[in-house]
Amino acid sequence: MPGTLPVPLEIELPHGWHSAPPDEVGAPGAAFVALHTASRGQGFMPNITVTGRTLTGAASLHGLAEDSVKRLRENVGAVEVVKRTEMGSSPAPGLIDAPGIVQNVRVQATVGGQPMELAQSQFLLVLENKRKRGERVEIEIALTARTSQLQDVLADFQTFVSRLRPAGPGAPAA
Repeated sequence: MPGTLPVPLEIELPHGWHSAPPDEVGAPGAAFVALHTASRGQGFMPNITVTGRTLTGAASLHGLAEDSVKRLRENVGAVEVVKRTEMGSSPAPGLIDAPGIVQNVRVQATVGGQPMELAQSQFLLVLENKRKRGERVEIEIALTARTSQLQDVLADFQTFVSRLRPAGPGAPAA
């Protein structure tokens, strides 16, 4: 069953990307998945996933980033953090001025029975839920690609993040 976002977002896909049902593409906890269909047939299709959850307690950005790495290790394989950069405000202009962290990791995974090195660029953002006063939420947006594909789709990911917007009142979550 696909996940839901605790705050609704408007999502606009870059050219060459198409949304896919999370359950059907092996991302059952994601609220949204997009695939780079131009890469079909290359052994791995780059994807963007969006997940979210309500935070409890005083979770730090670095703690959230570490939790993400831990989940990858438990569910996928060996993970190496390549770079982690804290952002004072969102690099996505439409997403409210909010703290975030960008984390780049390398993942040793098995895809279709074959070992594969994947690169993942994650953007973790902490937002105040405007619909529930005092509630904080984490939104994780991740681009996953083979290491050799990353440069071909990184600009698309940056475009995707820059186009995210809080949805208007009454809009369903992505």
